[in-house]
Amino acid sequence: MKKNTKYEKKGYLNSDFRIFHLTDQTAKEYEFHYHEFHKITIFIQGNVQYFIEGKTYKLEPYDIVLVERNDLHRIQVDSSVPYERIIVYISPGFMESYHNEEYDLRFCFQKARQEESYVLRIPSLEKSSLFQITNRLEKSFEDKEYANSLYRQILFLEFMIHLNRAALKKRIEFLDTDLYNAKVLRLMHFINAHLTETLNIDKLAASFFTSKYYLMRLFKAETGYTIGGYITYRRLLLAREHILKGMPITEACFAAGFKDYSTFSRAYKSEFKETPRNLKK
Repeated sequence: MKKNTKYEKKGYLNSDFRIFHLTDQTAKEYEFHYHEFHKITIFIQGNVQYFIEGKTYKLEPYDIVLVERNDLHRIQVDSSVPYERIIVYISPGFMESYHNEEYDLRFCFQKARQEESYVLRIPSLEKSSLFQITNRLEKSFEDKEYANSLYRQILFLEFMIHLNRAALKKRIEFLDTDLYNAKVLRLMHFINAHLTETLNIDKLAASFFTSKYYLMRLFKAETGYTIGGYITYRRLLLAREHILKGMPITEACFAAGFKDYSTFSRAYKSEFKETPRNLKK
């Protein structure tokens, strides 16, 4: 991967959510990428490793993978066995609309972020109401009856309710994994906590009491992208959020940690394939 890593935006969403049932048997190893929507994957069968924000997960049948908007992730698929999954793309606005004093369907995502675990596992499938609704959702793709797509949407909402109930009552395991480098994960946390401050490789190496060359090699080997590329990406996302909330573009540039507007503008256009002014419009 080149030094000036660019993360590709994959997938497009033109509605509140889209749901797919996919089975294939081809080798896949995507580069790190992101989506502008939330993504839920219900893994059914295959031999798959999921890489999300510095952690790696070996999936088991009916694991549920939660990827929030802008999370960097990729997958590695063994082509010797079929890879079957249900994938749901969800717009942030759709999730927001199911949020009031009584309930918040975003809870499972918030809990995953808090636990630093992006894969949920049902401990006992046969006793789980979540597993039962997952099975109904899986079988609904064979339904050719009247209003089958609407019925599938209703089942998905029922799935989200059961998922959040399981998360609240701790009937689902936020999967821990030892497939990560603790130093790299701490570095990612440090970068995100100090994103608007001056960050350079010498400062980071000093903060982690290690050689900058070792730190650079380690980060690239574990994540597939450079430290500088990761910092720029996170700052661009922060600036984008500021602009979407109404902040003037120049102010958003400096509030996100950029030191000059021209650098920000070039990086923004390169990453998002549009100018900040177009987003403002």
